[in-house]
Parts: sequence; C-alpha cells; structure tokens
Amino acid sequence: MTTPSGASPDDDYWRRPDPTATGTPGAATGGPPGPGTGPGGYAGPPATTPPPPGWRPPVHVQGTPPRRLPPQDMAALDADEQQAQRVTWVLGAVAGVVLLGLLCLLCSRAFLRG
Repeated sequence: MTTPSGASPDDDYWRRPDPTATGTPGAATGGPPGPGTGPGGYAGPPATTPPPPGWRPPVHVQGTPPRRLPPQDMAALDADEQQAQRVTWVLGAVAGVVLLGLLCLLCSRAFLRG
C-alpha cells in the first residue's frame, strides 16, 4: 500500500526545490552546487578557440575521378521492360487459373457431399 504524498520524510529528497527559496539549486537540497552552475542554473558550454584562418584538415589520399558511364541503349531497355511485363502478366494469369481451379474443386466437393 502506498502512502499519501508528504507522509514520509524520505520523500523530501525527491521533491522539487521551493521556487521562493533563495540561493543556488544545490543549496535548496542541502548539497553542494553542481559543476558549472551559476546563480541562474546552467552556465553554458565551455569556450572554444577557433582554428586559424584558412585551416583545412590534411588530405592523405586523393580519390580517383569518377568514370564515365556507358551510353544507354533506350530501345533495348524498352524491349527488356516489355518482355518483363509480359512475363509478369503470364505468371499472374497462370496463378489466377490455378486458384480458380482450386476454388472450383473445393466448391464442387462441398456441394456434392451436401
């Protein structure tokens, strides 16, 4: 069984700090303030130094330039696409005929038993 909120002093650790309390967030809980926390909370990321002007990472290996692609034979591509479409239609028709035959076989067996 759970106890109502505030019934146990152990719950005080998990409560939010009082917004009207003054001081740092660490002082509200009795612990030391966290690293990088200022009076308003998060102090932001550490400062960085920019690289010198014109600096680039070193290049160790130069890649080869891209090759030229072979020219495409559009007539052959169209013929291959039409042939693939015909094969697809034929396979679909064969599958449809097989499924229709199975449906007729199952229905005839159901009606003949009846």
